[in-house]
Amino acid sequence: MQQTFYKYQGTGNDFVMIDNRHETFDKNNTKHIAFLCDRRFGVGADGLILLENHKDFDFKMVYYNADGNESSMCGNGGRCLVAFANQLGIITDKATFEAIDGLHHAEVKNGIVRLQMQDVTTIEKHLNHVFLNTGSPHHVQFEDQIDDFDIKTLGSKIRYGSPYNEAGSNVNFVKKISDTTFAVRTYERGVEDETLSCGTGVTAVALAMNYLGETTQNLVTLQTQGGNLQVSFKKEGHSYKNIWLIGPAIFVFKGSI
Repeated sequence: MQQTFYKYQGTGNDFVMIDNRHETFDKNNTKHIAFLCDRRFGVGADGLILLENHKDFDFKMVYYNADGNESSMCGNGGRCLVAFANQLGIITDKATFEAIDGLHHAEVKNGIVRLQMQDVTTIEKHLNHVFLNTGSPHHVQFEDQIDDFDIKTLGSKIRYGSPYNEAGSNVNFVKKISDTTFAVRTYERGVEDETLSCGTGVTAVALAMNYLGETTQNLVTLQTQGGNLQVSFKKEGHSYKNIWLIGPAIFVFKGSI
């Protein structure tokens, strides 16, 4: 069977996109999804995303990690899906869609996609890290040697360690550049390696840095291995609302496999 796909990337975080409005894709075939994401034998991607019909909103997002399993929210994937919907003519400059963590609003203009994330009402401060959920769980900790350390070894150790264990957590290492700018590297569960960028991860970092008093700003720039993203937010008491993930979402190519 021939499968038409589209490839998108957002600051190096890349995705196989499939238009599944006719519901022809076998969503239970984990091995096939993992094959499509395989960089040696398939198309190659950090994840696969299905665009599906929704009775009330513009579309529905279904996201799978590179291991073939359906996963929690993916911020860069959501931004790329908005660009994909724009390419298909489903939306113009604004979108409202449903993902696994609920409803999202988005705006697209000149290759930049702004994606509204869910409110964050709980942030856990621990001895040497912060934990919060921005649609996906994220461990955030400082790392001075961010340009030169074994992120896969350290990230996997934290990801599978206590208290995360089998469920796991994404792991973000952060270096402060200025009051408005932070460098970030992320180990992603499901990919089980570093990704060049993680949307929910940089969102978590921006909020964590504000929570810790490392930034007084409500618009933060995050430098990832794949490029820069921005996160804006409004702090209300101990909660964060009106959170927007902002950055490029680029169409790479279309093909069939």
